[in-house]
Amino acid sequence: MSRNIYTLLLYLLLPFTPLKLLWRARKQPEYLAHWQERYGFYKLKPHKPVIWLHCVSVGETRAAEPLIKSLLAQHPNHQILLTHTTPTGRATSEQLFGSSVARAYLPYDLPFAVNRFLRHFKPAIGVLMETELWFNLIASCQQRKTPLLLVNARLSEKSAQGYHKLGEVAQLGLQGLTAVAAQTAQDAARLQNLGANNVSIIGNIKFDVAPQDDAAMKGQLLRNMLGNQRPVFLAASTRDGEEELILDAVAKANIPNLLTIIVPRHPQRFEVVAELLKKKTSGFVSRSSLTNGSNVNPQTSFVLGDSMGEMFTYYACCDVAFIGGSLLPLGGQNLIEACSMGKPVLIGPHTFNFEQVTEMAIAAGAALRVQDSSDLARHLQTLFADAGKQNTMRAAALRFSNESRGATGRTLSLLQQYL
Repeated sequence: MSRNIYTLLLYLLLPFTPLKLLWRARKQPEYLAHWQERYGFYKLKPHKPVIWLHCVSVGETRAAEPLIKSLLAQHPNHQILLTHTTPTGRATSEQLFGSSVARAYLPYDLPFAVNRFLRHFKPAIGVLMETELWFNLIASCQQRKTPLLLVNARLSEKSAQGYHKLGEVAQLGLQGLTAVAAQTAQDAARLQNLGANNVSIIGNIKFDVAPQDDAAMKGQLLRNMLGNQRPVFLAASTRDGEEELILDAVAKANIPNLLTIIVPRHPQRFEVVAELLKKKTSGFVSRSSLTNGSNVNPQTSFVLGDSMGEMFTYYACCDVAFIGGSLLPLGGQNLIEACSMGKPVLIGPHTFNFEQVTEMAIAAGAALRVQDSSDLARHLQTLFADAGKQNTMRAAALRFSNESRGATGRTLSLLQQYL
């Protein structure tokens, strides 16, 4: 595929984009806010040179936190601009950085929109986080001689095959990037095979994401509400279809007095999961209903994690964590935050989005892979019956997390070459 054909296809889809926003707004009304920005129209006007980072959604925004905080500290004469694709990504950036950064939606990848974006903000440098490849955006940056880097880059074998099918447009797009900072040697090799130049292996910035200073304290407060003597199992970042499998696993494990916290990956699914818990369990409480001083009834076996920005708190309060997106072929979610809090990690068979870091955690003794719901039940029985095994995995998780840090400093050194 050539870029002309790619662009033509996007223009054909353009009339349907308002319908897409309206459709998504049924569950998330926030999709209708700032809609003009998706077509390249902005009210925000920077008064300093702009360092621009694109963080699609929640995961990329949280991953970029140590890099953004370092840029804020080292470049006070620049304006940090974060662009997002989802309202939850934008909300996360507000929560993490407040007014210290500017934020906007990145426009659709059409020449008129991306050129309007670049003319308006005139970024001194652009940084794409992880796997974001927008080929008209890359070409426009190249034409304007705006350095554009792909950092914390990861590319699964499945995604590499998808980009390979795009042919010329993907190859020229990758060649148009100023530099690529890959997480692992495997990521670097896949990107180079597709045409990327100037690729370096820098590591994963997510290892440098530090828990909030009060995460441990908030975790203990939550544990006090749940019951300090109860075993607590956390199912984190669960995806559609997984919650039923987790409920089956908990029932099969039949661990006395176990309290299970389920935290859906996407907040728009909170209500759906609440309905499932009403239907499938004898009772649950929502995290949002718990206030300081309230206690969960000892007969309640489930908590719905329906709060934003508390992942470290949830990890701090649990004994064992399962990382969602991995029981079904969805690619998995990141287990680094759980390891940084020193928690034994269980993860399913489908981890192609986080393949290398998952294998590293398993090899380090910080994580165990389960094959299905029944296998998850067996591992839960084993871990909750063996405090020594839990302690060994906790120590391994902390060691694994500590030894893998440093990618933020290496990324900053790379960016400095182009600022």
